Amino acid sequence: MSDVLQRFLRYVAVDTQSEPDAECFPSTEKQKDLGRMLVKEMRDMGILDAAMDQNGYVTGTIPSNCPGAKTVLGFIAHMDTSPDITGAGVRPRIVRGYDGGDILLNEEKNIVLSPAMFPSLKRYEGKDLVVTDGTTLLGGDDKAGIAEILTMAQTLLNRPEIPHGTVKIAFTPDEEVGRGADLFDVKAFGADVAYTVDGGESAELEYENFNAASAKVKINGLNIHPGSAKGKMKNSLEIAMEFHGMLPVFEKPQNTEGYEGFSHLNDMSGTVEHTGMEYIIRDHDRGLFEKRKRRFEKTAAYLNEKYGEGTVELTLTDSYYNMKDQIEPHFYLIETARRAMEEAGVQAVSKPVRGGTDGARLSYMGLPCPNLGTGGHNCHGRFEYVCVQSMEKTVEILIRIARAFSAR
Repeated sequence: MSDVLQRFLRYVAVDTQSEPDAECFPSTEKQKDLGRMLVKEMRDMGILDAAMDQNGYVTGTIPSNCPGAKTVLGFIAHMDTSPDITGAGVRPRIVRGYDGGDILLNEEKNIVLSPAMFPSLKRYEGKDLVVTDGTTLLGGDDKAGIAEILTMAQTLLNRPEIPHGTVKIAFTPDEEVGRGADLFDVKAFGADVAYTVDGGESAELEYENFNAASAKVKINGLNIHPGSAKGKMKNSLEIAMEFHGMLPVFEKPQNTEGYEGFSHLNDMSGTVEHTGMEYIIRDHDRGLFEKRKRRFEKTAAYLNEKYGEGTVELTLTDSYYNMKDQIEPHFYLIETARRAMEEAGVQAVSKPVRGGTDGARLSYMGLPCPNLGTGGHNCHGRFEYVCVQSMEKTVEILIRIARAFSAR
C-alpha cells in the first residue's frame, strides 16, 4: 500500500465535519483532533516547527537545500469536511482494478455508484478507487490533499538530492463553511506564493473561481384569522414566493454551466407572519456579479413599495472574489504547475471553478494561490471517490513544483 494511500485512510477515520451556524472558531473542536495528529506526524518526519495554533491552523516548514532559492513556496489544504452529509464513522473501501461497471457500495441499502450517473468513472478502468459504504461522505475533499502534501514533504526530507527552496505547509479548518481564511496570518505563514491542493481530478489546474455573495431575505407579514382577513392579512409565505418568482428562472444552478452565473435558493422556512430565505449568488464576471446583487435590491424595493416599507428586509454579504485578478500578475505559478504536470505525463486542464477555495480568499489577502486537483470526485456526498493512482500522480506533481522553485 502506497504511503499516500495509508495516510489518506488514517485521516478519513477522523470526523472533522464543520458547522455553518457555529459562532466559535474553528466551528467544531473535533477538527483539532486531526490537527494534533498531523502535527505529530510532521514532527516525526522532521518538520521541527510543526504546530497548531489556538484557532486550529496547522503549519510547518521544510527548510531550503538550495541557498540560491529566494521564493518561499506554500502548499495548503483544509482539514474539515462538508456539513452536507455526515463525516462520522467513515468506512472506506478500496476497489482494486475497477472494471468499469457498477460498484455496490451498500448491499443492505442498495446504494450503487454507477458510471450511468457518474460518467467520470469510465476514465478509471483498471485503476484503484477508494469509495464509501454509501452512508457517509469519504473525505477526499480535502484529506486527499493533506495526504498528498505530507507525502511530498516526507519525500523531500528523505531525499536531499531533490533540490528545493523553503517550503511552507498549512492545513486550515472551516473551509467548507467559508471561513477557512478568516484568521489565517499570511505574514506569519511566510510564503510568497502558494498552491491549494483541494479537490478535483489530478489534471486540474485552476485559477478562476466565482465571485460569491450570500443574500438573506426576511419577509414580514401580518397574520389575521382567515375568516376576517380581507384587506388585512399580509401572507409572508406568498410574498416570499413572489420574490423568488421575480428572479430569472433559467439563472439557477440546474440550468447553468461553465462561466454562467446563478442565484440559488438554499434554504426557506416560514409562517404567515414571518418567512426567511437564504440565497447564494455566483458569477465569474465581476460586473455581472454586481448586477445580480442589484436585482435582489430592486426586487426588495419593489415589494416594499407594493406591500409597505419593512415588508422585505434584505442583507447582502460578499463572501469571496474571483482569484484570476490576483493570479494573473503571477502567472508563472500557472506555467510552473503546467510544466510540472507535463513532466509527470499529465495534460493540464484549466477550467473555471464553479465554487471557491481558501486560495481565492488568500489571493486577496496577499498570497497568490491557485488550486491543484487531488484525484477526487463527487465531493460532499455518499458517492464520493478518489483514485489511488491519481493521488500518487499528484504527489509527483507537487515534488516537481517544489523542485522548479529551487531556481527562483
